[in-house]
Amino acid sequence: MQVKNASSHYKEIQVKTANQGKLIVMLYDGAIKFLRIAIENIPKKKYDSVNTNIIKAQDIITELMLSLNFEVGDFANKLYGLYSYMNKRLVEANIKKAIEPIEEVIKYLIELKEAWEQISHIATQNDDVNIDLDGSGGINIRS
Repeated sequence: MQVKNASSHYKEIQVKTANQGKLIVMLYDGAIKFLRIAIENIPKKKYDSVNTNIIKAQDIITELMLSLNFEVGDFANKLYGLYSYMNKRLVEANIKKAIEPIEEVIKYLIELKEAWEQISHIATQNDDVNIDLDGSGGINIRS
């Protein structure tokens, strides 16, 4: 029980001290983790676990959608479309208990995560660079 509490406390500290770029990376990590668990459980026919983990990933993707700032340009619209497509594929995967759509979504999430890791890394290394998400997910990198 103490290990579980220590782990929860560590995760809480990580979230409270992370910059916004890192928080987005953490969200992608979570969605990827949940989708991998869903994939592992499809052949085992543990469909309750498949359903639960796909829904957790969809909740994260929905949260990312809601955080987009559409006032900063076309980037948010394109991300919104991609997030919508991913959620649609996850609905299909959940209904059919199919692995392929989940793997497709994981591929997109990994690509987005890697881009955010690079943005976050640049901001961390350069004290004079600031990532401003305008409180709602729009990206402005200022120096």
